[in-house]
Amino acid sequence: MDRSKMISQLEDSSEVFDFLVIGGGATGIGIALDASTRGYRVALFEQLDFTKGTSSRSTKLVHGGVRYLAQGDVSLVLEALRERGLLRQNAPHLVKDQTFLIPCYRWWEGPFYTIGLILYDVMAGKLGLGRSVCIGPKRALRTIPMLRPKGMTAGVLYHDGQFDDSRLAINMVRSSIDAGACILNYAKVIGLLKDDDRKVSGVTVRDEETGTVYQVRSRCVINATGVFADEILQMDEPGKRPTVRPSQGVHLVLDSSFLQSDCAIMIPKTSDGRVLFAVPWHDKVVVGTTDTLMESPEKEPVALEKEIQFILDTAANYLTRPPKRSDVLSVFAGLRPLAAPRSEGKKTKEISRSHKLIREKSGLITIIGGKWTTYRKMAQDTLDLAIRYMHIPTKDCITERYQIHGSRKNPDFSDPLYVYGTDADEIRNLVASSPAMAERLHPDYAYTVGEVTWLVRNEMPRTLEDVLARRLRILFLDARAAMAMAPKVAGILATEWGKDETWTSAQVKAFNEVASNYILN
Repeated sequence: MDRSKMISQLEDSSEVFDFLVIGGGATGIGIALDASTRGYRVALFEQLDFTKGTSSRSTKLVHGGVRYLAQGDVSLVLEALRERGLLRQNAPHLVKDQTFLIPCYRWWEGPFYTIGLILYDVMAGKLGLGRSVCIGPKRALRTIPMLRPKGMTAGVLYHDGQFDDSRLAINMVRSSIDAGACILNYAKVIGLLKDDDRKVSGVTVRDEETGTVYQVRSRCVINATGVFADEILQMDEPGKRPTVRPSQGVHLVLDSSFLQSDCAIMIPKTSDGRVLFAVPWHDKVVVGTTDTLMESPEKEPVALEKEIQFILDTAANYLTRPPKRSDVLSVFAGLRPLAAPRSEGKKTKEISRSHKLIREKSGLITIIGGKWTTYRKMAQDTLDLAIRYMHIPTKDCITERYQIHGSRKNPDFSDPLYVYGTDADEIRNLVASSPAMAERLHPDYAYTVGEVTWLVRNEMPRTLEDVLARRLRILFLDARAAMAMAPKVAGILATEWGKDETWTSAQVKAFNEVASNYILN
């Protein structure tokens, strides 16, 4: 992932890409991966870092959508279950089987949820992860010792997928580049190019590091900017009615002692009718989420006080040790790009999570909605639609069985480096090369100078935040630890890139400003 090589591909003004993708989240990267592996010439531009927005702030689940089944959206569940199975096959180093327990406190809940989840298993077919089963309260409490025992009538065990969202995206970027794609972060699209017939023929893009502006031509431009989709649509048609309504989801991260189990909790119906998860992730517990309609998108959304309190209160109803604000290691908020409802006042849970494709008169294609689990199918649908209107040979999608970069069967999930898959061997060799490379960055965590050095050289981070938030994930796991690590990591970046003390100090200051929103005071 050499950024300078990517930039050099933009300097030839005669170059015409087949597809140009705007947006470097799950959807955009998925489209780039699909197009490049089909053999098309593709470019992708992201205004900030890959998965800076929504795609790094998920519940860390690759799931079929149990609650969508309850809502009767059978087709979405079938699609998601199939994609879950394919993703586990294609990225076994990042997607794993996660056991969930639904604690039941009313007599009818055990059989009710068991029947629903057996149907869930049947719908998964050969791509299923395991059988659902109803268990007694004693076994449920042995499975998750920290559950509230009083009044428990049963527990229901079922299986879904768990993953590391940003890590998967980075490996998808590497797969796309290996297949010939031109992919750039910190490259902001500031305008659309149009031909004499007012058809979109490319974009004007600015390298945010140098300020250099390039005009990049393409046969098809795809808007995959999530909650910012309307910004691109306004470039195409000023005054166009908004198509996206952002919905905020908040998660709290707690120490693993709050579960004392590898099993996750799923609360099927909270006080406001939503679902709440408590999921083991990198030796921590991610608890969420909320669903709050927001008026406008933000690049760095901040959790609302009512959302934080809702999660704390709900968790306290089910755990023997109620989490307090002081127990929260990190809090993060993300914005779902829901398709704007036609009627006002529609609740977020009533808005479909399936994706929607829009083709404008100009030829611009926009994809909105969807979720991480179905990114591959979303990409396939987008490309298939685009190809229909292009005068180029049709090439079949191959991503159903395409192994994502780093793919390693039967990984050791106890290994701190397991998320790197086959790349972990390179990191271990670098760490072992000298005592300096083996130096740990924090006494409580296994991160080393060598690991950071490797990812700086291979994964295209451009800032301190890129490293600590989306490469190492420590900002999402323990914000205070991330701030403690910041000066040391900034020093590594400065050494690798030849930066001075002024740059280093500015990076630490900028990171601390972002990280402060991940800490509850």
